[in-house]
Amino acid sequence: MKPERHLMTLDEFTFFQTKQFKNATGELSTLLRDIGLACKLINKQVNKAGLADILGAHGQVNVQGEEQMKLDVFANEVLISVLKNSADCAGVASEENDEIIAFDDEHSKQSKYVVMFDPLDGSSNIDVNASIGTIFCIYKRVSELGQTCNLNDFLQKGKNIMASGYVIYGSSTMMVYATRLGVNGFTLEQSIGEFCLSHKDMKCPDDGKIYSINQGNTCKLSEPLQNYLHYCMADDKETQRPYSHRYIGSMVADLHRTLIKGGIFMYPEDCKNSNGKLRLLYECNPMSHIIEMAGGKGTTGRENILDIQPSELHQRVPIYIGSKNMVEKAVSMIY
Repeated sequence: MKPERHLMTLDEFTFFQTKQFKNATGELSTLLRDIGLACKLINKQVNKAGLADILGAHGQVNVQGEEQMKLDVFANEVLISVLKNSADCAGVASEENDEIIAFDDEHSKQSKYVVMFDPLDGSSNIDVNASIGTIFCIYKRVSELGQTCNLNDFLQKGKNIMASGYVIYGSSTMMVYATRLGVNGFTLEQSIGEFCLSHKDMKCPDDGKIYSINQGNTCKLSEPLQNYLHYCMADDKETQRPYSHRYIGSMVADLHRTLIKGGIFMYPEDCKNSNGKLRLLYECNPMSHIIEMAGGKGTTGRENILDIQPSELHQRVPIYIGSKNMVEKAVSMIY
C-alpha cells in the first residue's frame, strides 16, 4: 500500500535547501538538526509535566534576577550539552547564563557558527500547562577559525543572523525556522519522532485583527501608547475595528499566532522599564528575523530591531512586531 503523501522531514528539507548553495558545507543544516534533537528531548519532559518531579521553582534566580523553574534549568542544560557535542558549534550564549560558553575542543574551534537561545520562553506558564517554547538564532562567527570563539561573535546585529527559529510546545509540537530562503514550519510526528514539513513558505499577513499586549500595565504606559490602545478598541467598521485582544504571556505562543493569523505583538517601554523587558539577543532579534523573513516587521518604535548594534549580552529593548501595516500604524501614532 502506497502512503497517501510523502512526509518530508526536517533533515530532508534542510538537505535540499543546502543544495541550492554551491559552496554550502552542510554545517548549518547539522546545527538545525541538533537543535531539533535537543527540543525533542525538552518536549518529552514538557509532556511529562505533572507526572515527574519537574514542575515548580528550582530555588535559584538567573542572571536576569528571575526565579528559575526546574524545566528552565533542564532545557538550558540539554541545549548546551547537545550543542557542545555537535561538531559544528563554536560556542553558545543563553538567557540563563551570565557569560558566553566557548567550546574549547579542536573540532569546536574550527566551527563557523555560534548559537544563542532562550531555552524555555514563557516558563511562568509551565505550572498552568499553557504553551511555552524555545527560541534560537545562529550567527557566523567573526573571530578567527582555530581559536575559541569570543564575545564579539555574539554581539552582532540581528541582520547578520544566518538562521533563526522557535519550537512551540503546545497542542502539537512545532518548529518554525527562517533563513534568507524563507520561513517554514515542521510539526513533530510523534509516531516516528521526526519534525515533518507542515507549513511551507509561511507568510505573515500584512494586516490583522488581533493586538497583543499586557494590558494590566496600561497605567504605566505613555499617553500616546494608551491612545493607540484606545484606537485598537474603538468601533470602526471601515477599518474592521475593534481589534480582538489576545495575550498568552509567552512570546513564542503570541508570535506563533501572529505569524499565522496576522496582528501586532507589543512589549513596550514603560515608566518602570525604560528599555522594555524583552532581551534583544535571545528573543527580539530571532523573532524579528523570523517575522521579517515572512514579510512582517519588528521595531523598537524608533529603529528596526535587526539594525541595533548590541552592547551587552543581556540587553533589553522595547518591541513592536507583527503584520507590517499594523506595526507601521502603531509606530506612527505612538512616536
